[in-house]
Amino acid sequence: MEVPLRAALLDWLAGDPTLAGELNALTEEAPGRTSLPWIAISASSSADWSCKTAKGREVRVALELQCRGDAPDAAADLVAALEERIESLPRQQDAFSIASTTFLRARAEQRGESRRAILLEYRFRLLAA
Repeated sequence: MEVPLRAALLDWLAGDPTLAGELNALTEEAPGRTSLPWIAISASSSADWSCKTAKGREVRVALELQCRGDAPDAAADLVAALEERIESLPRQQDAFSIASTTFLRARAEQRGESRRAILLEYRFRLLAA
């Protein structure tokens, strides 16, 4: 269920007009030669979350936003739009249903040349369809 969740999440994020208008790429891994800003799934992992009547997975997904800006709040609006879109991912999907979506943590880092990296990690608890 981890791979279908990753695909569904990328499709859902790509369909958001705010994100689509602001980003140069939305990919499953860091793009090689794309100008900033972009978002990529930097990692995911899963563990069993089955119950007596259904197979399930707990999937953790980390998304990384790379952008430019010297001010600490340079990407605040973009991060807010990203969080809102993630948390509104439809619960019913073809291969699974989402029992819960939980924000776990965020990390922001200032890098050289006015680059910023913002990592958002979420936990999804899924049941097989």
